[in-house]
Amino acid sequence: MHPQLLCLIYMAEHHRTLLSEHFDLVYAPEPAQWPEALASHGASVRAVLTNGAVGLSAAQIDAMPKLEFVSALGVGYENINLAHARQRGIALANGAGTNDDCVADHAMMLLLAAVRDLRSLDQQCRAGVWRNAVPMPPNVSGRRLGILGLGAIGRKLARRAQGFDIEIGYCGRNKQDVPYSYFADVSALASWADFLVVATPGGAATRHLVNADVLRALGPKGVLVNIARGSVVDTAALAQALRDGVIHGAGLDVYESEPAPPAELLGFDNLVLTPHLGGWSPEAMQASVVRFVDNANLYFAGQPMITPL
Repeated sequence: MHPQLLCLIYMAEHHRTLLSEHFDLVYAPEPAQWPEALASHGASVRAVLTNGAVGLSAAQIDAMPKLEFVSALGVGYENINLAHARQRGIALANGAGTNDDCVADHAMMLLLAAVRDLRSLDQQCRAGVWRNAVPMPPNVSGRRLGILGLGAIGRKLARRAQGFDIEIGYCGRNKQDVPYSYFADVSALASWADFLVVATPGGAATRHLVNADVLRALGPKGVLVNIARGSVVDTAALAQALRDGVIHGAGLDVYESEPAPPAELLGFDNLVLTPHLGGWSPEAMQASVVRFVDNANLYFAGQPMITPL
């Protein structure tokens, strides 16, 4: 008999089919469905699939007395109550490494689009405006890229940027053995950089790490890209910076208001927005689901998981 799995996030039909081959699947991807799912199935659920944005609360964990395995689909897990889960002896995992390439690709796309004013150029071209009537967008190559958080995604982004002859600097908790300039402070990194890409984990420790001071340090030719978590960037400060020309532009795949669009930012032509799909591609999603299945099967077989937390 398969262990019962509660899935709290959206999954495509073919991925639900894959999960059902290994688990007794309870599928409740909408918040309105969670209370009923827990009331009807909580007593028998042994595994939960969620993600960093949705998370899993202490109250939800306590509603599942047989719960023994929880995994985030992607790399993020900031809203899973890890301390409470560990207190219960619950095994924890994530999908680290399954969508890094996709996110790094998306970050590079946002950077190129924001630096070269792709959104505005597209609109003007459609309106019949020819190149002589628009400001020339700057080069991307030959500039400086600051990466806030040099984890797996940050390192892959750095390699992509090097293909554009971009100089790399980074800021993180620890200096790493990499051939890039290290900055212990994010404002110092922003002062040095032409472009700042946020690739650090979310959560209380990094909330509004990119604030008005950091944006001023980035400067009027600077571009901000966030593919991490919306909470890392102060939305009000970013809106003011875009309004006043404090920075050149921004590209965001994540924002504090998601899934609702960031109302304060919608009027700016120097901003490119995407709906938190930096890690979404057919290849990345398939790899993430397979990683979840592999981790869960290994756990229930009493073997070490591939990416435990």
